[in-house]
Amino acid sequence: MEYKLNTLYALILLALFGCTNGRNDQSPIANGSQPEKQIHLIRFDSPTNGTTLTVGEQVKLAIKLVDTNIKPDSIILYINNERVDMLTELTYQILTQSYSLGTLSIKATAWKSGQRQTASVSVMLKSKIVPQKQTYRVVKTFNHDPQAYTQGLFIHNGFIYEGTGQQGASTLRKVELETGKVLQSNNLSQEYFGEGIALLDGKIYQLTWTSGIGFIYDVESFKQLGTFNYTTQGWGLTTNGSELIMSDGSNIIHFMNPNGFAETRRIEVFDNYGPIRNLNELEYIDGKIWANVYTTNRVVVIDPKSGAVISDIDLSKILKDSDRTGNEDVLNGIAYDSASKRIFVTGKNWAKLYEVKIINK
Repeated sequence: MEYKLNTLYALILLALFGCTNGRNDQSPIANGSQPEKQIHLIRFDSPTNGTTLTVGEQVKLAIKLVDTNIKPDSIILYINNERVDMLTELTYQILTQSYSLGTLSIKATAWKSGQRQTASVSVMLKSKIVPQKQTYRVVKTFNHDPQAYTQGLFIHNGFIYEGTGQQGASTLRKVELETGKVLQSNNLSQEYFGEGIALLDGKIYQLTWTSGIGFIYDVESFKQLGTFNYTTQGWGLTTNGSELIMSDGSNIIHFMNPNGFAETRRIEVFDNYGPIRNLNELEYIDGKIWANVYTTNRVVVIDPKSGAVISDIDLSKILKDSDRTGNEDVLNGIAYDSASKRIFVTGKNWAKLYEVKIINK
C-alpha cells in the first residue's frame, strides 16, 4: 500500500512539473525572454510625408506591399490615433472637412499570421479662408517708455499694464495712459526674462521666456500670490475670461486652465498658404485672438475654435521716422479697452504707443 501511494505522489509531482515547464516553453514572448520578430508588409506610396492640403480636400492614400507575394491578412487604418476603417483595397480616400487645421497623422497597421507592422505618414491641413487684408489709421499718439522692452500689454480701468523683458531688466508695471508715466512697478529676479501678461479674476499672470515658470500677482498691490509651470517656451498671454491663452513662438496656441495651468486644448494657426509661425504677443478682442507675428509689422486675427486666420493687418510704417530714437526693436504689444472699444499698439523700446482704428484695404 505504501509503495502504491509513493508511486502515485511521484506521478502527480511529475505531471505538475511537466505542465509548468510546458507553459514556459510555449510562451517565450509572454515572459519577455524572446523579442517579437520584425515583419515588413506595407509602406505608403502616397501622399508623401509633410504634404500640405487645404482642409476639405481629399487625402488620396496609396499603399504598396513590400513583397507582392505576401499579402496581409488585414490592414487597419487610424487617423490621429483613432481607428477609422479596415481596408479592403490598397487605396483609400480621406475626407478632411471634419478635421482640424494642422497635422493629420495617418497610420496603417498590417497583420499577417498574428504579427503586425505599422506604416505612418502625416499631412498638413491649411485654411480654406482667404484672410481679409486690413491696415490702420492712427487715432491718437501717446508717450511710451523707450527703455521698455515690451512683451505683454493690456488695459484695466483706464491704465496700461505692461510686462517687459530682457535678462536682469524684466518688469511688471502699471502706466498712466495719457502721459506714459510708470505708476507702479515690480522687478523680476535677475535670472528671469519676462514675457506676456494677462489679467483674470483680479490676478495678473506673467510668463517668462525659457525658465518654464510664470508668476501670479494681485492686480492692485502687485504682491506675488504664487507661481505656475509649463513645458514650452513662454511668449504671449491673454484670456477669454475663463481660460488663459498662450503662444510659444510656434504656430500653436495653448488654452490653459488658470488653476494649475494645465492645457485644456490647443489650436494650430494657418492661413490659406500654410502655418503662421512666430506668434508672439496676444490679445483677445471681441471673441477673436489677435497676435503679433514676431519680427514683422503684421498682426493676424485668429478664429479661436479652428485656428484659421480670418484677417491680416499690416501695421507697416506706424512708427514714424520722427518718433525713432535709434534703439527700437520690433512691433510687439496689443491692448484692447473693451469699455471704449479702443485698440492700442506699440513695440519694443518704442517711444510711442498708438491708438489705432483698423480699416479694410
